[in-house]
Amino acid sequence: MVESKTSASRASIKKSKVSKPVAFISKIFFITLGAMIAGVGLELFLVPNAIIDGGITGISLMLTNITGIPLGIFLFVINLPFVFVAYKQVGKKFAFSSLYGIAVLSLTSGFLHHVEAFTHDKLLAVLFGALLLGGGVGLVLRLGGTTDGAEIVAILFSKKVNVSVGQIILVINIVIFIVAGFLLGWDSAMYSIFTYFIASKIMDIIVEGLDESKSVTIITKQYEEVAEAIMRNLGRSTTYLYARGGMSKEEMQVIYCVVSRLELSMLKTVVREIDPGAFIAIETVSDVMGGSFTKEKAH
Repeated sequence: MVESKTSASRASIKKSKVSKPVAFISKIFFITLGAMIAGVGLELFLVPNAIIDGGITGISLMLTNITGIPLGIFLFVINLPFVFVAYKQVGKKFAFSSLYGIAVLSLTSGFLHHVEAFTHDKLLAVLFGALLLGGGVGLVLRLGGTTDGAEIVAILFSKKVNVSVGQIILVINIVIFIVAGFLLGWDSAMYSIFTYFIASKIMDIIVEGLDESKSVTIITKQYEEVAEAIMRNLGRSTTYLYARGGMSKEEMQVIYCVVSRLELSMLKTVVREIDPGAFIAIETVSDVMGGSFTKEKAH
């Protein structure tokens, strides 16, 4: 028995040693791929059409359009101080992943700088540029890095003030787009706003996945029947939470469960069939880990 446990332990250690290099190589590969895709979107669609993005990338794009200096130089030089700050404040893994992503993005941009644009149609440039930029940056973010120092600034600043990272980035980008309007013209600024919006949505899809999760809180007197129906029809387990009515002072059981976006409509139908007056509160969940939840359960 002791020998069996020892051999199993050795096998587990050996597997761990093998999996770490594979995971590292996979991470480097996808960060490289993401940064290169983002570089293609910038140089072959956005830069030739004087369309910018938000953050440090947007500032770099403005400087490129004004000075004619290749975008890759600005991307690397302006982001470098923020990566150093990230190394000190956030952590080595995040800083090195970000530095590598920024370096690949800068090199890709430099390599493609003199390549002819795919299109000079502004609308096509916005759509395809945003798609490539958002997809590429989203891939880097999913792997634990970033290609834009503005996100690092927002993360650090949000720790000191009671403002979310998203709100800080929004303020930074509003300032950038206003400046872009004066420097590049208001047409370019307005196209840039649409580019930023589309790229942000694509990033969310890449980082969070197409099938986002929803947490559902259900208040009903028929909680046992509802919980059983959810399990029977959706294959989702539920949790009972003890609660007490604020006005009625009545003690009750509240049902809590997490479902995929595709299952949400089915869940509401199941609950309404049993208790048409049930209270249902739905919230978006940014991520779900552990337990028995798997998105593949959706039918």
